[in-house]
Amino acid sequence: MQKYIDLYRSTLLNDIIPFWMKNSPDTEAGGYFTCLDRQGKVYDTDKFVWLQCRQVWCFAMLYNQVEQKQEWLDLALHGAKFLEKYGRDKKGNWYFSLDRYGNPLTQPYNIFSDCFAAMGFGQLYKATGNENFRDIAVDTFHAVLKRKGDPKGIYNKSFPQTRPLQGFALPMILCNLVLEMESLLDAGLVQSVIDQGIDTVMNKFYKPEPGVILENITPDGLFSNSFEGRLVNPGHGLEAMWFIMDLAERTSDYKLIRKATDITLELLEYGWDKKYGGIFYFKDVKGFPPQQLEWDQKLWWVHIETLISLLKGYLHTGDERCLAWFEKVHDYTWEHFPDPANGEWFGYLNREGEPLLTLKGGKWKGCFHVPRGLYQCWKTLEKINEKSLVNV
Repeated sequence: MQKYIDLYRSTLLNDIIPFWMKNSPDTEAGGYFTCLDRQGKVYDTDKFVWLQCRQVWCFAMLYNQVEQKQEWLDLALHGAKFLEKYGRDKKGNWYFSLDRYGNPLTQPYNIFSDCFAAMGFGQLYKATGNENFRDIAVDTFHAVLKRKGDPKGIYNKSFPQTRPLQGFALPMILCNLVLEMESLLDAGLVQSVIDQGIDTVMNKFYKPEPGVILENITPDGLFSNSFEGRLVNPGHGLEAMWFIMDLAERTSDYKLIRKATDITLELLEYGWDKKYGGIFYFKDVKGFPPQQLEWDQKLWWVHIETLISLLKGYLHTGDERCLAWFEKVHDYTWEHFPDPANGEWFGYLNREGEPLLTLKGGKWKGCFHVPRGLYQCWKTLEKINEKSLVNV
């Protein structure tokens, strides 16, 4: 285990974080550049609010959890200042994208900007004690809860009531976000969000037969035989399972941990490309051609999030299948995604495992999944190591 601990810790602190500290701060206009090419050079200056918020969270989290380095806190504050000034409309909704100087480009249609704003400012409040950051985080969290029944609101392109569907991404994120903000919220609200999140993820979106988590279901939790209803994103389900394990660990709910571990193994078996290795991006639950043309790509976040769930499953259950799968996914991930010559990780591989795009950041990839995943794996590996030493 020590070799894995050293690898994940060293890569986080000596590769990933320095890459973003060097290349992403916009010292002229504020905020961060996220569109970085293979060498870390800026190729587009647009700023995507959810990635700005995620990077605030990342550096505030490192300051809170790893070491109180002033440079980390300063970089988090640098992003927060830009977001405070430009990130929201007059109603407090967070935009999706801005130009370099903070002028809105895309309306606040995407509730995930709000989710990660709450997450980022909540973590920054823990680092600074600044009550304004707490207020932004709490107010935004409550706004998310108000909008969750109709996340896109007036920006929804679907014709109303013809085929109403609810998506998996928001209840999944709330399972993680509520733990991030637990100390800032009323205990009753926290428990209500947790109970609803667990029930929604584990009893509605998860379908024991055929053993997958669907991306979209009907409002009453049923299967929709449509492109959207048949869609499976294995990575989303795999990421959600470590969120569920964290919620279950909070109350020592071993039965729930066991179920989340079993679903992790089930989803990985389902999503694994048996010809070339790696995890498919999308699949159709009935085996029909997926609507997404990128269905067979291998993405960075899918693999790092899977590693977290496997390690947490092994930590809590000792199931050797988790360890065997971890070693298999680890080998694929570290063989294909890191770029030793230039730092950071490639985000998008073709089915055969070759870099499809050599960018290190863009509209969807920023300073979040890789550093968070490396941190989670590092700390979970340490717990596994400590547990094994105790049991010797």
